[in-house]
Amino acid sequence: MTNNRNEPEPKAGLVGIGLDNKDGHKRITTGAQFAIVGGSEETHGRMTETVVKTFETLKERGKHLHQVEKKELKDIIKESTPE
Repeated sequence: MTNNRNEPEPKAGLVGIGLDNKDGHKRITTGAQFAIVGGSEETHGRMTETVVKTFETLKERGKHLHQVEKKELKDIIKESTPE
């Protein structure tokens, strides 16, 4: 999507890296604006759930990732992280 001056929209993305994998399984989940790599099955699942919920919240607020301030994004991620 471009604006009226044919300038590209700003790009933004989230990256999650899990370091607790001990089973040797390579886990990679990607989306249009995120990539999650590694982690145990539990950790990778939690990171994936967090990112999905984060983007759902952004959509509900009518915002794109590149439009939110760091503090707001931090709060959304914290609220989206499963316990």
